[in-house]
Amino acid sequence: MDSSIATQNNYTTTKCSSKQAGVDGEDIISKLHESILGHILCFLPTMEAVHTSVLSTRWIHVWKSITGLQFNDSLLCFGKKMQKEQFVYFVESVLLHLANSSIKSFTLCLTCYHYDSSQISAWISTILKRGVQKLHIQYPDEVLISSHSLFRCNSLVQLVLQMRCNLSVPIFACLPNIQNLNISGIRLVSEPSNYSEDLILSFPVLKVFESRGCEWVTKQNISIHAPLLERFSIAIWNSISKESCKSAIKIFAPHLTDFSYEGDLEQDIILLNSSSICSASVLIVVDDDKMGKMEKLGIQVHNLLIQIREVERLKLLFYKALLHAKDIFTHVPAFGRLTYLQLNEVTGEALMNILHNSPILNTLVLQNGVSELNKDVLTSASVPQCFVSSLKVFQFKGFNVHENELLLAKFVIANAAVLEQMTIYTAFWLRYSDIDLEKVKDQILSFPKCSNFAMIEFSEVNAS
Repeated sequence: MDSSIATQNNYTTTKCSSKQAGVDGEDIISKLHESILGHILCFLPTMEAVHTSVLSTRWIHVWKSITGLQFNDSLLCFGKKMQKEQFVYFVESVLLHLANSSIKSFTLCLTCYHYDSSQISAWISTILKRGVQKLHIQYPDEVLISSHSLFRCNSLVQLVLQMRCNLSVPIFACLPNIQNLNISGIRLVSEPSNYSEDLILSFPVLKVFESRGCEWVTKQNISIHAPLLERFSIAIWNSISKESCKSAIKIFAPHLTDFSYEGDLEQDIILLNSSSICSASVLIVVDDDKMGKMEKLGIQVHNLLIQIREVERLKLLFYKALLHAKDIFTHVPAFGRLTYLQLNEVTGEALMNILHNSPILNTLVLQNGVSELNKDVLTSASVPQCFVSSLKVFQFKGFNVHENELLLAKFVIANAAVLEQMTIYTAFWLRYSDIDLEKVKDQILSFPKCSNFAMIEFSEVNAS
């Protein structure tokens, strides 16, 4: 009986508490300070934040206290996409009626319409004057940006510009608080000067720098000073414009750990402090009209690899290059700390040269096998040190059952003393061929093993 009374009392208490919580909940929200409500609304797209004004008289002006703006012309408004004129009016109305003098974050994503360049420039200038900390602009057409307003905006912590615009860069530019910089499609033009050999970009607290498809139009070398930089990634194609400079890009970053380069190496990359780099990715693509410059390319690749020779993880991805410059890896630097290596285009001779210069390599990934592997090369070659003491994982992707690939697989199995896993990913087209894959697998499995612990696996999926 006592138990039933307790249960009934608990039910009554819970029921009353639930009702009270509902009433109190409404009262608590209505009593929150407007700045707190504004902060909550910052997590919504601005259009949805403004729509809260219809909830009650208390909410009519709450949205005006938000400090984060998100404009996207592809978002639906009441189930329909806004017309261009409606969207422009909406953005300008919000910017006009905001109560806060400062904006912490501003995102502008324009993918549906073509806008007047001066209009977008005015929006950006307005935001830059409000001490914005995070600025993200995405727009495929050309825009004019006041470079003086941008480089004088010391409040910037994060800057993402994915757009086509000319940006005039002063001989010395400094963004003292920026930590993340991501630019795409920007045409950077240096201001004329007779007093400096280098265009200096100073970022005292920058940690991430990413640049893709940007043009650097300057006669001076570009010097990037970022003492706290951890990740540097650049994709630069000088074939985009004949005006693009051929001067060097120098990076002073003593704490850099992750380096990524993609391009044609027309522009020298100079790492002034590279010993801290642990992971590096180098992707080289050579256009057909530059085949006459292969000798120079070999020197440039060598110079770049020397600078990152202390890395632990390395991706070397070449497209078209090795078909016309087979001696790129003739003089490979010693990679004394390298444990992971991924290659996509390599000759048998070049592969052996790299392996001999990677004494503690643990994992080797070949994306497209090897080309021009002569049986005599493997017969006369000495066994690389990493085969004896460290190579444990070998991934063979894009296996086409060519004779040179079978020779390489046999060489690895026969000489890798501590090998633990070999995975062979057969090329996609083989499933439609007349090749008996089971017979091929049996042949590979019959190769004599140097390691008793080696597991050889096959997959028909050519994983990336």
